[in-house]
Amino acid sequence: MAATKVSTPKKAATAKIPKKSVPAHEFALAAPEAATVYLVGDFNHWDDGKDKMRKMKDGTHKKSVKLKPGRYEYRFVVDGQWWTDPGNENRCASPYGTDNSVLYIPE
Repeated sequence: MAATKVSTPKKAATAKIPKKSVPAHEFALAAPEAATVYLVGDFNHWDDGKDKMRKMKDGTHKKSVKLKPGRYEYRFVVDGQWWTDPGNENRCASPYGTDNSVLYIPE
């Protein structure tokens, strides 16, 4: 009896699909007297100790965050005080009787 040879199918070549890059949005706040500024918002679950902003020589605090297209609410925590972004007129009421700044990232 002759042995039969079983061939295994070759794996099909898969084309690499490039990942969509998520662009970074830079938040900035002029607060030269502030020692620490944190960026908080629905994109980081309002964690007021997570996204510390970097203080520049001119007193501006900056932080870049990668955000997918959509609508985001945010605020700054400046030396423990919650601030609405003075450079952004887009706002909405928060459940705490204050305003949140609103950012729209287009598709």
